[in-house]
Amino acid sequence: MAMAALRTLLRDRLPPLGRSFTSRGCWLAPERGAERRDVAPGRVLRFCPPRKSCHDWIGPPDKYSNLRPVYFYIPDNESPSEQRLRELRQETQEWNQQFWANQNLTFLKEKEEFIRSRLEAKGLGLRMEPGQKATLNAEEMADFYKEFLSKNFQKHMYYNRDWYKRNFAITFLMGRVALERIWNKLRLKQKKTSS
Repeated sequence: MAMAALRTLLRDRLPPLGRSFTSRGCWLAPERGAERRDVAPGRVLRFCPPRKSCHDWIGPPDKYSNLRPVYFYIPDNESPSEQRLRELRQETQEWNQQFWANQNLTFLKEKEEFIRSRLEAKGLGLRMEPGQKATLNAEEMADFYKEFLSKNFQKHMYYNRDWYKRNFAITFLMGRVALERIWNKLRLKQKKTSS
């Protein structure tokens, strides 16, 4: 009996999970990559964590990049090092989202073009029967994948190089922030014991 009353109380007091994702206010850092005019004109991400959240949140996958955006919590007493770390993480996320959104868009366009050209060479159209799309077999598609990867090898190499640089910088800043927090806690302990 007590469990049923507790469940009813919690259900009435706490908003459903779906509503908490769409709350109006957001204390978290805005995602600068939410509007990408070159990929999706006028598209704005609607996800927003609960107002009183004190943690970073991971949103639903982006339609174009297939990556999940992170919504960063901004504490009231954020130190300059913590702010620098958060901003670098946001910038890296935006850069990553942009790269993969553009890469996926290019991939899909080139794939459709490849399929269309191969089907035309065979004398086939894009539709075989009403509602059924004509496709190529796995061996024919392997030619496209190999060609696409070869053509984009340099771009992926630069992306990987920059990705590692950014991750090393983020890791370094995370270590620095952790050491600052430990140092601040030790100083507070010393002040309390000396007073």
